[in-house]
Amino acid sequence: MSLPVTVVELRVLDGPNLYFPRPAIKLTLAVPGWMRAADATVLRTAAGLGFDHIIPGEAGTNARRRTTARIAKQFTRRIGLAAGAERLAVRGRLGDPPGQIVIAFPWRRKGSAEALAVAVGDALASALKRSPARLVAELAAGVAAVDPGEEPSVPDPTIPVIQVTGTNGKTTTVRLLAHLVRAAGLRVAYSCTDGVYRGDGELIEPGDYSGFGGAAGALADRPDVAVLETARGGLLLRGSGVLHNDVAVVTNVSEDHLGLHGVETLDQLAEVKAIPTRITRPGGWDVLNADDPRVLAMRRQATGRPWLFSTDPGHPAFREVLPTGGRAITVVDGVLTWLDGHQLHPLLAVENIPMTLAGLSRVNLANAMAAAAAALGAGIPPRAVIRGLKTFVLDPERNPGRANLFQLDGRVVVIDYAHNTAGMLSLAEVMRGLSRRGHEVWLAIGTAGDRTDAILHAFSLEAALGSDHLAIAELRRYLRGRTEQDIIDRLREGAAKAGVTDVPSYPDELEALRAMLASARPRDVVAVTALAKRAEIFAWLEAAGATRMTPAAVRRLVQRVKEDTTP
Repeated sequence: MSLPVTVVELRVLDGPNLYFPRPAIKLTLAVPGWMRAADATVLRTAAGLGFDHIIPGEAGTNARRRTTARIAKQFTRRIGLAAGAERLAVRGRLGDPPGQIVIAFPWRRKGSAEALAVAVGDALASALKRSPARLVAELAAGVAAVDPGEEPSVPDPTIPVIQVTGTNGKTTTVRLLAHLVRAAGLRVAYSCTDGVYRGDGELIEPGDYSGFGGAAGALADRPDVAVLETARGGLLLRGSGVLHNDVAVVTNVSEDHLGLHGVETLDQLAEVKAIPTRITRPGGWDVLNADDPRVLAMRRQATGRPWLFSTDPGHPAFREVLPTGGRAITVVDGVLTWLDGHQLHPLLAVENIPMTLAGLSRVNLANAMAAAAAALGAGIPPRAVIRGLKTFVLDPERNPGRANLFQLDGRVVVIDYAHNTAGMLSLAEVMRGLSRRGHEVWLAIGTAGDRTDAILHAFSLEAALGSDHLAIAELRRYLRGRTEQDIIDRLREGAAKAGVTDVPSYPDELEALRAMLASARPRDVVAVTALAKRAEIFAWLEAAGATRMTPAAVRRLVQRVKEDTTP
């Protein structure tokens, strides 16, 4: 027979998190004994903890789990108070999978907090057979006897801090923001999925630093402004890397990384992405994508002032936030413009913002709006924002792997990071916008294995719909629990839903690119979603004589494509 209660996870969250705007303990318990216990036993325990009235819920149901969570919360409070805690906020929720509960509470000393979490598990495991009052007294004595341990180390910076989160566009927005800060003559340090950077883009530490460690690395450089990419994984595993920010940016919320760390749905993912908006200083700004309903809804619990961005200048939400001290940024008559009350402040024509690819890329237009709003909200002068928008180019130095464009033997080559459905839709928009009439689009895709089958299917379905020739580039360093063949099979299944069944595979992105270029004709578009071999691809393109497409060349090509399609 299984134990009545098992500790699934005891996680120390070092910064603001899903449960509290300060460091907290997350305790996940499997409670099979409580799920099958008799109603009378549950009621006896509840009465011993001071509940005057409680409904036990039918055995095996979510109602019983909720009752168990309430009892666990009460044990946490009682043991904590008896051990010497003055006040203790406790939250409980249902865990995932069924049969689990989650208890969370803030901590001030790590040793005492971890001991309290262990005691709660012990209390819940024994309470079905023992007196709750005696359990509380015994376990509290043990908690009080442990070494209290260290205090939280999450920084609360005095310099302006901009946190950027969302599913897509985080890294591009962070890099653009750093460029805008430099355009104002200020020292910037930033962290992202590629590493920690300082000054004029000098790499301090390579690797994925889109979490707690990245924030610490950027702040250690003592910049004038810090820009921090804040990803889902870091928020769930350690919490935010700062106690407060001055500006929070949420780019969007779309399907990616579902099924990991208890996040099963888009609504749950949105709850995680909203964490930075709940620690913004009251005088700061929460820059939110008004075109994404889940992001727009975050303004209800955001602690900063709302600054919305949308491609629709008549967005209904603007009418709500502008009269109450909020701001907005949008496109008015082809010009990026921010709104403050009834005042319009033009910045720059969209076609003159290189990262939008002459207005072709709606996703990068959204990233430009978000970054401009965040920079203005952090006190960067408008003239510096304009200068930065004019000079930020999607090249291998300033934004490697994000819509980098080349020409090779008359072919247009696109190197991009698209790795989920939303990213693929954006890449497809760019590929088609660069494709002349009568010419074809060649695309090689690859993605990591830590996605659900449904996400892999949707990703490759959109890839098949957005191209004329589809191939798969294996990412053997990013299998993450799957086999190479499993990923290939899932991607081919998705493509088959679009009627595409001839989908060859290649050992890596570079091999896929070379094979497609060998078959493509002049004026065709050849794209690859590069991750593992990005540096090698850039080196090979240079050796092969490829030239980078300048903003002027992109504008000319986009105009020609429009002329081709004009009736």
